[in-house]
Amino acid sequence: MTIIRLPDNKLWIHSPIRLTPSLQQALKELGDICYLIAPNKLHHLFLTDWISTYPKALIFGTPELCKKRDDISFTAELKDTPEEYWQQDIDQTIFHGSPAMEEAVFYHKPSKTLIVTDLIENFDPDHFGRWQRAIARFTGVLAPHGKMPADWRLSFSFGSKKQAQQSLDQILKWDINTIILAHGECIFQDARSFLDESFKWLTEHH
Repeated sequence: MTIIRLPDNKLWIHSPIRLTPSLQQALKELGDICYLIAPNKLHHLFLTDWISTYPKALIFGTPELCKKRDDISFTAELKDTPEEYWQQDIDQTIFHGSPAMEEAVFYHKPSKTLIVTDLIENFDPDHFGRWQRAIARFTGVLAPHGKMPADWRLSFSFGSKKQAQQSLDQILKWDINTIILAHGECIFQDARSFLDESFKWLTEHH
């Protein structure tokens, strides 16, 4: 989960995790929960609890997720352009091209931070046992050389790598200093070099 406090003290919550009393208290001290963001069709499991606890919050999901979770009254589908509520501080795009999944990717302008969910995974090798580590290395998600998991990368062969390249081009237009990941080690230096390396599977075979 990533939280951005906007200038008006409104909290923008990306990929909400399990809501606990201690987390609720910490959030209360930070600001007002106003925007709940479900960035792809896999990251939505705790959304219902957040909605019931913060009924005034606006809810946003990718088009795929909005269809999948028709039990949730989404405020709007996430698009390739930012919502008016946060466009001054946060830019966004949808990573297209895979028949398996699309993901909304965000860029916090003041801190020059890219926020991704499953688009890149970059796990510390010590996170795994020996056999798990071997599998993680094979699938390409071990730090410091993390990238999109192999099964999702493969799915672009059955979709549109051209669309994926266009999505990547949009991301690379942003002046990125930091990359916040939902899975694994975040990137606090040489972010552009990391992205170039991470997406060689796309750019070198496009």
